[in-house]
Amino acid sequence: MAHDGATTPLLGSAAEPPRNIYPFACVTLASLTTALMGYNLAVMSGAELFIREEFGLTGEQTEVLAGSMNAFMLASILAAGRAADLLGRRGALLLANAFLVAGALAMSLGGSYAELMAARFVTGTGAGLALVVAPVYIAEISPASTRGVLSSLLDICINVGILLGYSSNYAFAVSAVAGDADARAVLACTSDTPADADLRLEEIKQAVSASQSGNGGGGVWKEMLVRPSPAVRRVLACVAGLQFLQEASGIEAIVLYSPLVFKQAGMSSTAAVLGATVGVGAVKTISILVATSLSDRLGRRPLLLASTGGVAAAMASLAASLRLGGAATPAWCVASVLAFVVAFSVGFGPLVPAYSAEVLPLRLRAQGTSVATAVGRMTCGLVSMTFVSLAGAITMPGCFLLYASVAAGASVFVYCGCRRRGAGTWRTWRFSLPTEDLAHNILCYPCYPEKEY
Repeated sequence: MAHDGATTPLLGSAAEPPRNIYPFACVTLASLTTALMGYNLAVMSGAELFIREEFGLTGEQTEVLAGSMNAFMLASILAAGRAADLLGRRGALLLANAFLVAGALAMSLGGSYAELMAARFVTGTGAGLALVVAPVYIAEISPASTRGVLSSLLDICINVGILLGYSSNYAFAVSAVAGDADARAVLACTSDTPADADLRLEEIKQAVSASQSGNGGGGVWKEMLVRPSPAVRRVLACVAGLQFLQEASGIEAIVLYSPLVFKQAGMSSTAAVLGATVGVGAVKTISILVATSLSDRLGRRPLLLASTGGVAAAMASLAASLRLGGAATPAWCVASVLAFVVAFSVGFGPLVPAYSAEVLPLRLRAQGTSVATAVGRMTCGLVSMTFVSLAGAITMPGCFLLYASVAAGASVFVYCGCRRRGAGTWRTWRFSLPTEDLAHNILCYPCYPEKEY
C-alpha cells in the first residue's frame, strides 16, 4: 500500500548493511584456544604408545594418565565462572592458553610418571577454563545475525586440533624411523666401519632410553656420585685422576712463572727471559702437532706412559739445574723447560681430555666430563695460586722435585689404572660387572689389531 503516493518494496530494503568482520576475528582467536585443547587430547592417543614402552608403564597407569585430563578439568570448570568475572573473558582465555602451553611443555620434558601426571593436571586446568569461558565469550561478542555460525567455530576448532594431534602422531612416528636412518647415515660417514656406526648408534639409543626412563639428569649424578657401580667408580676415578695429575704435574707453574724460573737460573736480562718464554711457547705448539699425528697410530696409553715419564724426568732435571747451579745453569734450565713442554704436549696435555671423553659411557659422558674438568681446574688454580708461596717454603728446586714426583705417580697411575683388558680388532674396556650389566658398561673403540689402545 502507498500512503503518500509511493509504493513499498515487497522484499524489504534494497541494500543490507555490511558485515562486521571484527567479531569474526575475535571468535576465531577465542576458538583457537579450544584447538589447543583438542590437540592435547588427541596427541595423547599416539604418545601413550611410546610413553608406555619407554617408561615401562602398566595398562592401568597408561589409562589413568590418558584419561586424567578430564578429571583434572573439574576444578577449573567450577572455578572458570568466577575467573571470567574477575579477570574478564579475555583475561580468562589468556590464562587458559598459558596453562595449555605450559602443560604441553611440561609433558615434553617429563622424565617420570609423576611428572607426566603433574603436566596432565596443568593441561587439564587450561582445558577446563577454555571449555567454559570460550563459549561464553563467543556468545557475548557475536552479533545476533551470525551468532549461530560463529558459535560453530568452537566445535570446528576442537576437531581441527584433534586432527592436528593425530597428524602429528603419525608424522613423528614416520620421522622416528627416518631419524634412525639419518643418524646411521651420519655415523657411517664419521666411523671407520659400518659395524662401528651400528655400535655407536646403539649406544646413543641406550643413552636416550635411559634418560627418558628417568635415569637422566639428576639420575646420572646419583649414578656417578651417590651409588656408583664398580665400573662407573673405576672409570670416573680414571678420568678425574688423570685430570688432577695433569695439572698437579706443574704445567701451570711453567706457563705462568717461567720468567721467574729463568731469573732464578741466572738470566738477568728481561729481554732474554721473555725471549726464552717465546721459544717455550713455540716448542709447545709444535709438540702438540706431534701428538696429533701419533695418537691414532700409537694409541693413547703408550703416549701417555711416554709423556708422563718424560715430564717426570724433565722436572727432575729442572730441579737439579736450579739446585746445583754453575755457569751452565741458564742453558740447562731452559733446556729442561723445553724438554718438559715437549714431553707434556705430546701426550699428557692433549690426550687426557680425549681419553676422558672416550672412556666415559655415553649416558655419563657430559656430566662425567664436567666432574673431571672441574677437578682439573681446581687443581690448576691451586697450583697457580700457591707456587710462589710454596717456592718460598721449600725452595724452587723443591717445588719442581715435588711436581716430578707427581708426574712419576701419574706414570704409575696410567700403567696400573688405565690398562686395556681384552684383545682383538675391537678395543674393549671391560670392568668387573655382572653379566647383565656388560651391555651398558663395555666401551668399544675400533683400532688396529696390532696396536694397544
